[in-house]
Amino acid sequence: MTQYNSQLTTESTQRTDIDRQWWKEAVTYQIYPRSFNDSDGDGVGDIPGITEKVDYLDDLGVDVVWLCPVYESPNADNGYDISDYRAIMDEFGTMADWEELLAELHARDIRLIMDLVVNHTSKQHEWFQQSRRREGEFEDYYHWVDGTPDEPPNNWESIFGGPAWTYDEERGQWYLHLFDPGQPDLNWRNPDVREAITDMVTWWLEKGIDGFRLDAIDHLSKSDGYPSGDPDAPIVGIEHFSHGPHLREYLSELAAAFEGYDTLTVGEMGGADIDQVDDYTGEDSLDTIFQFEHMGVDTGPDGPWDPEQFGEWELSELKKLISQQQNEIDWPTLFFGNHDQPRPVSRFGEEGCHAESATLIATLLLTLQGTPYIYQGEEIGMTNNEFDGLAEIDDPMTVGVVEDLIADGAVNSYEEVRDLVNYQSRDHARTPMQWNESENANFTDEDPWFDVNDNYDEINVEALRSDTDSIWYHYQDLIELRHEEDALVYGDYELLLPDHDQFYAYKRTLDDERFLIVLNWSGESATFDADIQATDSEKVISNYSDSPTIPSGETFRPYEAVVYRC
Repeated sequence: MTQYNSQLTTESTQRTDIDRQWWKEAVTYQIYPRSFNDSDGDGVGDIPGITEKVDYLDDLGVDVVWLCPVYESPNADNGYDISDYRAIMDEFGTMADWEELLAELHARDIRLIMDLVVNHTSKQHEWFQQSRRREGEFEDYYHWVDGTPDEPPNNWESIFGGPAWTYDEERGQWYLHLFDPGQPDLNWRNPDVREAITDMVTWWLEKGIDGFRLDAIDHLSKSDGYPSGDPDAPIVGIEHFSHGPHLREYLSELAAAFEGYDTLTVGEMGGADIDQVDDYTGEDSLDTIFQFEHMGVDTGPDGPWDPEQFGEWELSELKKLISQQQNEIDWPTLFFGNHDQPRPVSRFGEEGCHAESATLIATLLLTLQGTPYIYQGEEIGMTNNEFDGLAEIDDPMTVGVVEDLIADGAVNSYEEVRDLVNYQSRDHARTPMQWNESENANFTDEDPWFDVNDNYDEINVEALRSDTDSIWYHYQDLIELRHEEDALVYGDYELLLPDHDQFYAYKRTLDDERFLIVLNWSGESATFDADIQATDSEKVISNYSDSPTIPSGETFRPYEAVVYRC
C-alpha cells in the first residue's frame, strides 16, 4: 500500500535558524503496560514485557515512550489510583525491572515520560489512611466536608457517574472524588500537599526520566465553599472543579520542580477550550496540553455518553477544530487515540477501507504541526471490540455511566445502549496488543486479563511487518519523513477547501520548503480541484501504490492519502 520515495528525503533539510526543542521534533508512543506484553505468563502485561519489545519501538522509529501508570495501586481504575508513588506494582515487576527498561530505552536514544496522577490518590495511599484518622499534617490532605451520612455536601457528580462524594464512617465526614470512590481528590489548597508532590516529582527526575504526562491536571483547583453546580450540565459541578481559581498558580509551582531538567511536561485537560491552552503553557508552566475539542466532533451536546446522539460527524467541523488548534495554540499535541478513547480507525474510518482509513489517519497525525502521539496498536490499525453485556466491561467509567443511565430512566437495559458502549467505551483501547496470529495474539501464554479482539488473526504485528505495503510500514515511513523535514515540524499550516465534504487538504510551509497533504476522507472517489500552484509537485508518501503524481484535477480514491513536496 505505502509508497515512500526515499530518494526525495535522503539529504536532511535540517536548518540552523529554528528555536528547536527535542519534544517538538519527537514522535511519542504511548504504552498501556497491562495490555502491551506479558513476559511471565500471568495474563497481565508487565515491565519486562515492554523491555522485550524495545527493539520493536526502535524499528518503528519513535523517540519517546509515554508509560501509563506502573506505580503501586489496588487497580480501582487500572493504575490511575496510586497507593505509593515510589513503588512499582507487583504485577508489573520491580523497580530494578523499571530501571532496566529505562536503560534499554536510553541506549537506543528513546526517552521515557511517566504518567503522573496528582489530582487524586488511591484510598489505600498512606496519606489518605492518615488523613481519615486526622493524623498531624495529613488531616487536611484531602477535601473533607461535614454533613449527615444521608446527604452529600452538594450536587456535584463524579466523572465516572454517581455522586462525587462518599461518606467515610471512620472520620465522620464526606470526601471528594471526581472519579471512582477509591480515588479521593488531593487538597491542593494545602501547601504541604504541594510540597509532597514536588518532592515526589524530583525523586523521579533524579532517577533519570525525561518528563511527565500529567493526568486530569485541570481539576487541581476547586471553587472555595464547594457551591452547588448547574443541574443541567452534562457533569454537574464541573464549572466549580475544572479550571478553578488557583490552577495557574498550582501549575507554576509544580513547574518549578522541573527547572534544571531537560524534560517534557504535557498536561491532560479534558475541559480546556482551544483559547485556554496557552494560558497554561510557557516558561513558568507546562510545555504542552492535551486539548480534546476535536475528539468531541462525533458526540452530542450532552457529551460522549448521550444515548440519543453519537457517532455522526462532519469533516468540515473536524477540519475547523484541528485548524483552530494549529493556528491558535502555540504548540499543539496531536492524537486521535489513547487509553481513554475508542480506536480511531473504528471511529473515524470505514470498515470496508480498514487499511486505507488507518493510513489516512496516520498521514494526518504525522504531518501536522505539534507533537504526535501514537497509542499502542494504532500502527497496525487495531479496531474496537464488541461487548455483548455489561459483565464483559472492565472500565469503571463505562459501567458507572451505563448504570446511571438505567437508574435515571434514560434507558431500560444494556441492550438499549449496546451500540453506544461498542462505539465509546475506553475498554476498546485496553484489549491486549496483537503481536501475531497464535493463541491470545502472543500477548500471553495464559488467559489474558482482558479478552483479545477476535480479529487478531488478521490484524497483528507479524502479519503487517511481513508486508512492506502495510499500515505498519506507512507509520514507519511517515515517522522517518517527519524526522527529516523541518517543514513538517515547524512549518506554517494552511487549510485548503475548508467546506469540502470529502477532502482534507493543507499546506505546510517553512520559507521555500513546502508540502501539500491531500486526504480523501470518504468512501467515495472525488476529484481534487483546488486553486494551488502544484504543477511541479513530487509525490513523497501515499497509501495507494499508483496515487496521482500531480494532485490538481486528479481523481482520488476512497481514503486515499498523499504527501507531496511542492
